[in-house]
Amino acid sequence: MTHLYADSLLTDSLTKFADVVAAVLIFFAVLLIIFFAAGRAAGRLARPATIVAFLGPAILLLLVGLVLPALRTIVLSVENDDSTSFIGAKNFQWAFTSDTIHQVLANTLLWIIVAPVLATLLGLAMAVLVDRLRNQSVYKSLIFMPMAISFVGASIIWKFVYDARDPSLPQIGLLTQIALWLGVKHPPNWILDFPLNNFLLVVIMIWVQTGFAMVVLSAAIKAIPTDILEAVRIDGAQAGQTFFYVTVPMIRNTLIVVLTTVMITTLKVFDIVRTMTGGNFGTQVLANEMYSQSFVQFNNGRGAALAVILFVAVLPLVGYNIVQLRRDRGIR
Repeated sequence: MTHLYADSLLTDSLTKFADVVAAVLIFFAVLLIIFFAAGRAAGRLARPATIVAFLGPAILLLLVGLVLPALRTIVLSVENDDSTSFIGAKNFQWAFTSDTIHQVLANTLLWIIVAPVLATLLGLAMAVLVDRLRNQSVYKSLIFMPMAISFVGASIIWKFVYDARDPSLPQIGLLTQIALWLGVKHPPNWILDFPLNNFLLVVIMIWVQTGFAMVVLSAAIKAIPTDILEAVRIDGAQAGQTFFYVTVPMIRNTLIVVLTTVMITTLKVFDIVRTMTGGNFGTQVLANEMYSQSFVQFNNGRGAALAVILFVAVLPLVGYNIVQLRRDRGIR
């Protein structure tokens, strides 16, 4: 029986893989046909054909992969759990009046305030300190390395750090062992202890994003004209004064971009909470609650409503980021 099930599963997997390969090949074949037709076009049709050839596939993928799913999600958000009837704004009413979701929103707010600010400040501090060292590329690579790790991988690493056992047993949790060395006889179970567990999960996001902030801010600091810094030193400014009154104002736009980028990433955090706690013990956040409502409790309406709230929350940050980038380009 097991052998038959394994064969069936293998056959089903191979069939799905073949379908994916066929879809990709068909897509590339269509692209080749479009490019060939655009290349053969002449006269007045040459420019429109070229525009269609290069923008058409991108616009099509954008519609299929982003616009249509977004519209579908908005439609689902005003329907009931199995999408069979229209219920208006009841899902949104539930989202803003439920005590459970209030805790979720409070946790999400904690994430988007603490993680971006600390990651940006640590990144700035490391950018300034590492730039003064020899072989700075080595140190930057080590600090940036967590960015190459997925959130799931980072969560598994920190799960061992936060592991808690009875003090009489051998410890594999680094944090618990340090607490025992410091004389704490009964260290808490870090992941179960609310609200401490929320801050410990935020630490993982900070650990991952600090390297990104450091690299971007280091490049911005190095782009400051040297003649300005030399003029400030000649005027007698100390290192601290130069940093706070010259360096920071001149990289202000980069600081804002880094802060908002990390904030957007944090607002959509899902992997860390899902891997570490599954949203239990008071650690649930908006993105994970959206997943739970849609794919665990199978309530499409509430899951879609939370997705719309998440989308609306991200829009101001994205818009502000775009405005700052355009303003920065205009100054240059």
